[in-house]
Amino acid sequence: MANSDKKIIFNEAEREIDVAFLRRMMKNMKRATEQQSLNFEKRRAKEEGKTNRRYTLKVYPAGMGRTAYRVIEIDGKESLTKLCNTIIHSFAFESGHLYEFCMDNRMYSWNSYQYDPDPGERSTNTKINSLHLLKGQKFSLHYDFGDDWMFTITVQKIEFTVEYVKPKVIKEKGIVEQYPDWDEDFEE
Repeated sequence: MANSDKKIIFNEAEREIDVAFLRRMMKNMKRATEQQSLNFEKRRAKEEGKTNRRYTLKVYPAGMGRTAYRVIEIDGKESLTKLCNTIIHSFAFESGHLYEFCMDNRMYSWNSYQYDPDPGERSTNTKINSLHLLKGQKFSLHYDFGDDWMFTITVQKIEFTVEYVKPKVIKEKGIVEQYPDWDEDFEE
């Protein structure tokens, strides 16, 4: 009886490993399919003279995706600096803080683009097109290293266009206070 119990546990562990492996395989296949689809769209757009990319991004402060968000359209020729300014102004935040774009959604990681990078680090002067974003991809804006605001950014759509598109908010919901306790601190 003890041997059969061990075998069941071993088989259960094998099954869990197989499920995890299959999930990774499916995720990789989905990414490959999305990349092939994007490559096809690029070729077709180039044939039609549409060499510019316009990105539609949903942006929200971490944990507030249903209560406060902005949907932003931005041209792929714009820099991450312009994207940050668009996001910050759309939420009526004060500008002037340090920030980084975290491509792996982790603060201070090596996979980020810095506003004020050290030599050899990647800069927010990078153009959005050069990031090779995919539809559905998520990355983060870490803004104000003192208050650590994290904005989740999801690529909703990538369109190929002929004309330049000025960054704009096309949909918004909710209000977020950058310094909600600011007045209370000075009344004491």
